[in-house]
Amino acid sequence: MNWVEFAFSTFFGTLRDVLPIVLVIIVFQFLVLRRGLANPARVMAGFVFVVLGMVLFLIGLEMAIFPLGRGMAEQLIDQAIASNNNLAWLSYGWIYLFAFAIGFSTTMAEPSLIAVAVKAGEISGGSVAVTGLRIAVALGVAFGITLGVYRIIYGLPIHWFIITGYIVVVIQTAMAPRKMVPLAYDTGGVTTSTVTVPLVAALGLGLAGAVPGRNPLIDGFGLIAFASLFPIISVLAYAQLSNLMADKKKREVFANEV
Repeated sequence: MNWVEFAFSTFFGTLRDVLPIVLVIIVFQFLVLRRGLANPARVMAGFVFVVLGMVLFLIGLEMAIFPLGRGMAEQLIDQAIASNNNLAWLSYGWIYLFAFAIGFSTTMAEPSLIAVAVKAGEISGGSVAVTGLRIAVALGVAFGITLGVYRIIYGLPIHWFIITGYIVVVIQTAMAPRKMVPLAYDTGGVTTSTVTVPLVAALGLGLAGAVPGRNPLIDGFGLIAFASLFPIISVLAYAQLSNLMADKKKREVFANEV
């Protein structure tokens, strides 16, 4: 299939996917609420932009993002195998560094995370630092993806990582400031969005296809689960650390006053 055929098939497939949303809005607006649309022209223009944006995004994924992720993974694996280093972890060092860097950079650029961080800063009156929250989430994603890459390279079972991670989350939830717990849980979802998911999925599938003895279906998927879990841990840890530092500062001020 050439790119023109792919573009048309993507366009009609996107129309088919968006159609149920349009039908739901029409049913509730005209049959349940029994009111017309306030700005029908603007709404229709918005749907057109949504469809065109989704089409271009999907074409971009197929043309650039997925091939780029697979190509980078294959080249890094080939370099690790060619090095013939007795220290296996050192041979794959560039892969771990790439995974960490791509996880951190894509998360910092994630529009969903930026929106949530800004709203959290506004609602909290500045007590939640926007930049600090974004960095905490990005570090969690970066560490999670790096650990997920380690799992793919050595073929380890994913469930033990996920179970252990959520045990840590449960323990942290009981100890972290209550106002940060819901926000931490939400950050695990907003990180896996338009920027992060395509590159992470391409990296996982590329690694599983390049590492000898790995099955892309079994080993290639799962990186997104790591990218969703570890930001919760990092944000809760950030909240706990901030709380400890605030308490320490209060004690110091109290001691100086006494």
